[in-house]
Amino acid sequence: MAAAGAAATDLEVARGKRAALFFAAVAIVLGLPLWWKTTETYRASLPYSQISGLNALQLRLMVPVTVVFTRESVPLDDQEKLPFTVVHEREIPLKYKMKIKCRFQKAYRRALDHEEEALSSGSMQEAEAMLDEPQEQAEGSLTMYVISEHSSLLPQDMMSYIGPKRTAVVRGIMHREAFNIIGRRIVQVAQAMSLTEDVLAAALADHLPEDKWSAEKRRPLKSSLGYEITFSLLNPDPKSHDVHWDIEGAVRRYVQPFLNALSAAGNFSVDSQILYYAVLGVNPRFDSASSSYYLDMHNLPHVINPVESRLGSSAASLYPVLNFLLYVPELAHSPLYIQDKDGAPVATNAFHSPRWGGIMVYNVDSKTYNASVLPVRVEVDMVRVMEVFLAQLRLLFGIAQPQVPPKCLLSGPKSEGLMTWELDRLLWARSVENLATATTTLTSLAQLLGKISNIVIKDDVASEVYRAVAAVQKSAEELASGHLASAFVASQEAVTSSELAFFDPSLLHLLYFPDDQKFAIYIPLFLPMAVPILLSLVKIFLETRKSWKKPQKTD
Repeated sequence: MAAAGAAATDLEVARGKRAALFFAAVAIVLGLPLWWKTTETYRASLPYSQISGLNALQLRLMVPVTVVFTRESVPLDDQEKLPFTVVHEREIPLKYKMKIKCRFQKAYRRALDHEEEALSSGSMQEAEAMLDEPQEQAEGSLTMYVISEHSSLLPQDMMSYIGPKRTAVVRGIMHREAFNIIGRRIVQVAQAMSLTEDVLAAALADHLPEDKWSAEKRRPLKSSLGYEITFSLLNPDPKSHDVHWDIEGAVRRYVQPFLNALSAAGNFSVDSQILYYAVLGVNPRFDSASSSYYLDMHNLPHVINPVESRLGSSAASLYPVLNFLLYVPELAHSPLYIQDKDGAPVATNAFHSPRWGGIMVYNVDSKTYNASVLPVRVEVDMVRVMEVFLAQLRLLFGIAQPQVPPKCLLSGPKSEGLMTWELDRLLWARSVENLATATTTLTSLAQLLGKISNIVIKDDVASEVYRAVAAVQKSAEELASGHLASAFVASQEAVTSSELAFFDPSLLHLLYFPDDQKFAIYIPLFLPMAVPILLSLVKIFLETRKSWKKPQKTD
């Protein structure tokens, strides 16, 4: 009977051991991997090596230049060597991690019959009319015509001419080193029409070290897919002035042609508004000698903030907003003039603020008050106003006057207010700026994700990163090939994809999730289950060890 009870007890103990071992095996073999898999932070793979390689990216900006030689522009022996190609390359000395080299690929050839006829005309205007720009001439490419040293097409004291399209004219020379001398002139003109250190420095102003070189270049707007332009009429004294402005007609005649020519750089929307009782917020200084009021240059920055609160245009905008304000001063402060740093009145009576817009003060003719009762009717001269606003608009987009070489004649802009090569130069700058922005964004994102392992990397974020890296590489390849239009489109795609990945909301879900919160969540879950299993395993181990040490009886 006792033997049967002992056998039952041993069987029960053995069953308990097997149960404990089974639960431990299930917890370790099945439970832990399942918990680890279901609670791990999902992180899609990213091209970290390619992103780190973007910092060492070398940009080669290739400008195709077709050089056309007319008869008697170079010695006959040199003409017999045509056609051939010459490459001129130099590095832009900028304090930036990305090395930039400008490459001018000059393809020399003889002039065709219709080109000879056009360049033998009496004036440059006639020659330009006969030399229609080829339809196949791509963005960023240039055509240089080399004329006779004694040609009357240019004034005798001028050595070159830059036209409104992608063409220029350079004087030839009868010299044994004609190709070298003319080649240097061509490079100088080509740089003025395409890539200069100032243009690239302005494009990379936000990425260069803070110094006076880059501080002066921070005026142009940053590259964007779109821009909003708002024209506002400020009438602080409607009891004295009944102001009328034909803003719709002015935009249609002057602004819209300029924006149409600039459409390759982004999308534009234009609106207008009239604000009554909107003052500048700065008390002008009265000059008794001239019976006029003046705004000093150091007071101009304080003018914008009080007015900006009334505009309300940038609050709901996804794109940069440019504000152009036409201010008609109240009767008590008329006439009102803006002074420069030397104390002299500004000719345009206007000023502009970098990346914000411009303000023009429009004074009412004093004779109007003598002939009428208040409020006087004021008809704004929109031609004078739009001349100022268009000049400010060019500056805000970084379209400044080029630094032409000595003895170079510069043509006036086309009716749209923008030369074709100025648009190409803007696209060059925007492409470089976009590549720098995308590279910086991708590098910052890779560093952030590498330091913080809690951040989830979803597949759509990874796809945007891969797309941005591919777009940066494609844009760099297109720039090196001289395909400006496709390079600019790829650079825009690189910026868009990199910013979509960087600002994706899913990256912030587990960003602030420290380890102490993990312990607070998992200890109540695992401790009640783990303690009995661990104690059972310890008991089994001790009993097994004891049984191994127990001596066996021998008969």
